[in-house]
Amino acid sequence: MESKIFEYILIIPPVLFAITIHEVAHGFVAFKRGDSTAFLMGRLNLNPLKHLDLFGSFIFPALLIFFKAPFVFGWAKPVPVNFFALKNPKRDMIWVSAAGPGSNLLVAAAAGLFFRLLYPFYGGPETMLHPVLVILFYFVLIDTALAVFNLIPIPPLDGSKILAGLLPGPLSARYLRLEKYGMFIFMALIIVIQLTRINFLSYVLALPVVLISQFFGGVELFQFMPR
Repeated sequence: MESKIFEYILIIPPVLFAITIHEVAHGFVAFKRGDSTAFLMGRLNLNPLKHLDLFGSFIFPALLIFFKAPFVFGWAKPVPVNFFALKNPKRDMIWVSAAGPGSNLLVAAAAGLFFRLLYPFYGGPETMLHPVLVILFYFVLIDTALAVFNLIPIPPLDGSKILAGLLPGPLSARYLRLEKYGMFIFMALIIVIQLTRINFLSYVLALPVVLISQFFGGVELFQFMPR
């Protein structure tokens, strides 16, 4: 029981770093493309406390766990971006939006590389290498999951802004107006999945997460999976 609690604690650093690097990447690329809003508000900061949201980071995920939702997600405080201040608003919106998931995939790739390098020396759960591999495992899995989830083209997720940047102007504007209904769309999906017992969305998310994670960490990644 104590070892299980210890492994749960080891999840915390990867989670905090994943959401922090995700938001900082958005703000950094926006800053490089002409918008200094995030910089002036002190959000280009790797301190997780600058990015955590009470409801989105804690209360909402806890409610999903309590009600046994088929998947759990949350969010940090979005880094403010003034797209009209960007050098090329429509094109740069794609780069700014892609920066978050892209940064998570880079972290997952780096963690996967270290996992591959260290795993041959692993001697079992009683060794000092075990917590290191657990942390690397969660870095790969959590960053990959966060990237895949955010690429779903449902406003206000990053995927919706990437798609909006690719759509023709009038159609893009109409599509982005759905952002205010984004949370209701997610809640409706969860309710439908719960009522129908169809876990299609879970499989749609899980398959790319597993495949990408295994690509980064090798087949040993899920052989090692903490239980």
